Amino acid sequence: MSAQSPQPAKRPRDENFPVASLLLSPEYRTAVLAFYAFARIADDIADAPDLKATEKLQRLEALEQALASGDPAIPQAARLHAVDAQHRAGLVHARNLLRAFRQDAVKARYTDWAELIDYCRLSANPVGRFLLALHKEHSAAQVPADALCTALQILNHLQDCGRDREELGRIYVPIRWMMGAGSERAFFDPSHAALRRDVFDAMLDRVDALIDRAQSLPEHLDNTRLRAQSVATIVLARRLSTRLRHADPVHERVQVSWADAGMAFLHGLGSTLRTPSSSDSRVTAAAVRRSGSSFRLGMRSLQPERRRAIHAVYAFCRAVDDIADGAAPAPEKRAFLHEWRRELDRLHRAPETPIGRELARASSLFKLPLEEGHALLDGMEMDSSDRVRLASDDELGLYGRRVAGSVGALSIRIFGAPMAHDFALDLGRTLQLVNILRDVDEDAAHERVYIPLSRLAQLGLQDAPAATLVADPRFARVCEGLAEDARAGFAAADAALMHFDRHALKPAILMMENYRCVLDRLQARGWGTRHGKLRLSTADRLHLLTRAMRPA
Repeated sequence: MSAQSPQPAKRPRDENFPVASLLLSPEYRTAVLAFYAFARIADDIADAPDLKATEKLQRLEALEQALASGDPAIPQAARLHAVDAQHRAGLVHARNLLRAFRQDAVKARYTDWAELIDYCRLSANPVGRFLLALHKEHSAAQVPADALCTALQILNHLQDCGRDREELGRIYVPIRWMMGAGSERAFFDPSHAALRRDVFDAMLDRVDALIDRAQSLPEHLDNTRLRAQSVATIVLARRLSTRLRHADPVHERVQVSWADAGMAFLHGLGSTLRTPSSSDSRVTAAAVRRSGSSFRLGMRSLQPERRRAIHAVYAFCRAVDDIADGAAPAPEKRAFLHEWRRELDRLHRAPETPIGRELARASSLFKLPLEEGHALLDGMEMDSSDRVRLASDDELGLYGRRVAGSVGALSIRIFGAPMAHDFALDLGRTLQLVNILRDVDEDAAHERVYIPLSRLAQLGLQDAPAATLVADPRFARVCEGLAEDARAGFAAADAALMHFDRHALKPAILMMENYRCVLDRLQARGWGTRHGKLRLSTADRLHLLTRAMRPA
């Protein structure tokens, strides 16, 4: 490399996220800028379109040697060498970044999510670890800092996916995920925007889970100004994730605005005026708010401690359901669900996620049977297959027990009515029947049919593509039979409630009435004239809200 280094392709103010903002202490800002300048020159080498891979690797090797020696011929390396001598931070972290840049020089595709995460451990996480080391922060901050850095890296990959492919020949969307569209070329085809959208949203679900993990970072930081920058960065990460959900980065530039940056700065500044508190309950409550679930009415009727616990259960259900329903390949879904199994197994030791920590708290307070969480995961694994069929009523019963009965068994203990365990299991099965009837077309679009093949066979319907099955007039007649089963389930629940404390079961009763209303609307509409997913009217919601405000 020559002593005369080229001008960097980007400057700190060109980045999405604050590099050395005014929130940081001046004594550290110079060191951060030195680290950024070194990373920038290395990145520019790895991205240089006119250099072959071998030359890139040679230049990156020369850059590392200059960093180790403090060679003044390369000012960026010399400055970072001096920073490390002063603060004992910089060299180790920069060398890990160089490993990522070497990888960029020779690797252009990533097979699966795990491979992408391994890349982020080198390309992103060292930045956060450098900041922690520079500020002499505790090692407890490393896990949430790594989560934030990985999230930021993947957001940048999504943001730049079109440009990276065209200008650098690189794609960071995992190959297996793109194969849902048939091929890489098909994935980037303008006419496949809907398929691409599903993949982007599934990736953003994973990113949002990482941001949730990062939410606790400010609580682990002693330096007030670093804490402020972490808060601002988390706000910007959430904002960019939201923007990417509403735009296609293949066809347009998606980025945070100056208003977003200003809002994030104010959030960071505000954090310096108060003592950081646990963010875990805010994460689970936000999951409930985002869902728009009708179950929220029942949750609001609970006392604060019980409401916090049910938020944890709901957030867990939402997280695993999003995995099962997302566009990730089936093997990836199973891997993500397995991560949740591991989290359940360590709840009473050291859970690693905000949802896990809140579940552990709820479990201790209300003696939750954690085997029910594993039962729910069993059901989600059934949903994660590329093609779902249930052979018989017995298999339908098992599926309902797993995906709905488990939730009922957990919830009923939080409500304070553990003696109503059997009632919760039966009601859960009934509510799941309504879900199946409501979501027939949506499920069919994902090649799922939950009405047992044995029932279809009674009317002469043999297994076929889901769209063919649900379009057959005989399918409507089978739906009628399942609706009668749901009616009988509601009648049984009404009878069982005569033996329980209705006040304690008010959340379950509100949920039951919501689903009974959905079933009424489905039957009134008719099974052969479906036009998308049925939603309750404003009058229906007002009626349920009125019931929620009345004593049980």
